[in-house]
Amino acid sequence: MVAGWFGGDGDDFRLIGTRCARCASVFFPREDTHCRNPGCAGGELREIPLSRHGRVWSYTDSRYRPPSPYVTDVELPWEPYALIAVELESERMVVLGQAVPGVTVADLAVGMEVEVVPGVLGEDAETTWTTWYWRPKEVRA
Repeated sequence: MVAGWFGGDGDDFRLIGTRCARCASVFFPREDTHCRNPGCAGGELREIPLSRHGRVWSYTDSRYRPPSPYVTDVELPWEPYALIAVELESERMVVLGQAVPGVTVADLAVGMEVEVVPGVLGEDAETTWTTWYWRPKEVRA
């Protein structure tokens, strides 16, 4: 888990961003030092929960094992997964993330409604690596 990027459980699970108090720009991943909007002189950055829902903007599948800091068990065979770019409902910004396990690119379509849900990348005796997934509201037939 990357501290401060997401939190909550069930229907309260959210990605966490920041909003500039001066220009209202929203950032994810969160920004804690300065406003990234080049047209803004800067203002206080406030933590905000981001929309739970959005629409598929684009998608692809991952057919290779990504490099660190991605966590993967090199002892297990690589399993491809769908990667989705989602335009958030309220913020109108695009956030990238994996589809829930079992959803493939054949199940996705641009414009499809999805929601963010908690997920587990992997775990061992000492650590559980958590993340977020995008889950389609309806899987294509």
